[in-house]
Amino acid sequence: VQLQASGGGSAQAGGSLRLSCAPSGRTFGTYARAWFRQPPGKEREFVAFISDNGGTIYSSDSVKMRFTIFRDSAKSTVYLQMNRLKPEDTALYYCAARPGGYGSRRADEYDIWGQGTQVTVSS
Repeated sequence: VQLQASGGGSAQAGGSLRLSCAPSGRTFGTYARAWFRQPPGKEREFVAFISDNGGTIYSSDSVKMRFTIFRDSAKSTVYLQMNRLKPEDTALYYCAARPGGYGSRRADEYDIWGQGTQVTVSS
């Protein structure tokens, strides 16, 4: 299984973007899904995760109340709705999947990664 991230681009501060992460290949089993990001010159950081059944959602403090992670009814595609964007949200955004139902804030606990999609926010 591979993950394909899309939806990145450029936006003005205060604007919105929606990222998508869709699997390709064989059907997913029980996997929690997450978004991470890597700002220029910095380490990769956690953004948000959603459990396999959608019952648990967790977001980092830096994006809480602005970004929303959700998944479609078939649980295949996961989205990251980003509102009220800030220049500090500029980063390469990665989607990831972790076997089992529960999410994690640790990147090393995810074993499937998408290729990354660039988000650039200008002031």
